[in-house]
Amino acid sequence: MRENRQRKKTGLSRRRFLGTTATAAAAFQIVPRHVIGGPGHTPPSETLGGALIGCGGRGNGTFGGLGKNVKRLVSCDVKYKDRADNKTIYTDFRRVLERKDIDVVAIATPPHWHALISIAAMQAGKDVLCEKPLTRFIAEGRAVVRAEKRYGRILQLGTYGRYNNARNRDHILKHKIMRSGLLKECKGVHIKKGGLKVKQWSGYVNPVPQPVPAHLDWDMYCGPAPLRPFHPHRHGGTHRGYWDYEGGGLADMGQHHFDPVQWTYGKDDTSPVEIEASAPPADALACGMWGWVELRYADGFTFVMDSREWGTPYDRRPARDISLDDLGEEDRKKILAMPDPEVWPTFEEAVKSRQPLGRAEAAHRSSTLLHLANIAIRTGRKIRYDPVAEQIVGDEEANRLVTQPMRAPWHI
Repeated sequence: MRENRQRKKTGLSRRRFLGTTATAAAAFQIVPRHVIGGPGHTPPSETLGGALIGCGGRGNGTFGGLGKNVKRLVSCDVKYKDRADNKTIYTDFRRVLERKDIDVVAIATPPHWHALISIAAMQAGKDVLCEKPLTRFIAEGRAVVRAEKRYGRILQLGTYGRYNNARNRDHILKHKIMRSGLLKECKGVHIKKGGLKVKQWSGYVNPVPQPVPAHLDWDMYCGPAPLRPFHPHRHGGTHRGYWDYEGGGLADMGQHHFDPVQWTYGKDDTSPVEIEASAPPADALACGMWGWVELRYADGFTFVMDSREWGTPYDRRPARDISLDDLGEEDRKKILAMPDPEVWPTFEEAVKSRQPLGRAEAAHRSSTLLHLANIAIRTGRKIRYDPVAEQIVGDEEANRLVTQPMRAPWHI
């Protein structure tokens, strides 16, 4: 009697319960694990559509940086002129960005395209992982920073050394010292010796023009750069040897080396004020050899890029790190009491959480280091730079390399 009353109260008979359970079990058997998710499986609702723009040597590696939950839907490269299908293979990045199923974009083109594609992708509502260097010249970087803020997108540079530094106690302590404002006189000098591929990525002077391969859209490859006659050395990895597209081995490798130490020494929001290089006269089109570049900040801290491939090695100042010994006892206590700096999440985590923004500023400042070094190399003289106005002071010829013209119709 009590059992019957209970059944009426719940409205669930044993037969109905067993039937419902069987139906649910059948559903779990019919619906694949990759649809409902679970350990080792990501449901479609959490899978992002990805595009790779620039499918050369760094393409697959850059795309992999987007994260494990990204499905590659599109490949885009100017070398696909003879097989573009406007479904999965493109030559024009603008057609890729029109697609609503693309959430994230990996950019691995030559650097003269980085800024324009990054800005267009963020404007189209995509998050961006861009290869280094971020830009080809300084003014492009500021345009990328403005776009990141305007469109509220995630932008990350494809160089990851700063993440290691941000977890290293020695680097964290240096970062705190530099950011505290307690260091009244900074004598720190960080010297990078070698590893900048100067000779390897030097260009050809006056190369003999050759026919454009049938599979290559050479006009689109040049894009905002001048439309020069085709030569194989201007295309592929050796594009790094020409000012039109990059900035030699310094621009290729420099951001790997200096982006992490820029964080360590608290320079993510500023730039050097005085830059001097040791180099022979530079060619107008082809990147060439150089010895060293010294970049000094307003507080006295100095970065040095010593190629070890030309001339006399840098010997002006010895390498000198900063430490608590540079501070008084009370200031040391203040430094040790400071909280650790926040560690940036991965690109994948940032896309999911939508925080933090502002990565473009740090990427812009580290690429500015490379551009200022190359300006000193190209002009053959010491230059002075205003890190707030982002202009070279008192040298109009050098300043023209800060904001360079683009071939129509491209512009920032």
